[in-house]
Amino acid sequence: MKEVVLDIETIGDIKKFDELKITVVSIYEYETDKYTSFEEHELGDLWPVLEKAERTIGYNSEHFDMPILNKYYTGDLMAFPHLDLLKVIKEINGKRYKLDDVAKATLENVSKSADGLEAMKWWEEGRKEDVKRYCEQDVKVTKEVYEYGKQNKMLYIQTLTGDLQPIGVNFDLPKEIVGSNGEVGGGNINLTLPL
Repeated sequence: MKEVVLDIETIGDIKKFDELKITVVSIYEYETDKYTSFEEHELGDLWPVLEKAERTIGYNSEHFDMPILNKYYTGDLMAFPHLDLLKVIKEINGKRYKLDDVAKATLENVSKSADGLEAMKWWEEGRKEDVKRYCEQDVKVTKEVYEYGKQNKMLYIQTLTGDLQPIGVNFDLPKEIVGSNGEVGGGNINLTLPL
């Protein structure tokens, strides 16, 4: 599998979305079984990974991570195959849930380690390694939620009464990405750069 799970951390006023700047992008590559973090000035090293990915996977990534990341890319990352777990959940259930709430209800002993506001504070304090660890933990949580949902076709959320409510999901690759021979993508590289 050449799927890549990603998450970003930003700095700036969340109410001024267009002005947010990336501090860290963390990824997990299934092909290498490796976590890597990139600071803003290292994004040039990230692009080849995303260009070769069968698809990228994130949580609330279609409306947050990818548009912000796309501002730094010469082509169009939004045209690459992508799976936003929250988008699937919302399409099925009609509601948006925090990643941490889904993870706690679905998985055993898996949760986020902090929140984005803390990560901003750490960055301002020069605690870059703490931000990278936090972002990589978010990627790990997203990865585990994705894998559980893909295998079980189900995720869970805890209701106000403490019961677990199931949410049916389908995280399989779309048919247009999987060829008739069962191979994914035919070895293509995602390129949207102008010629």
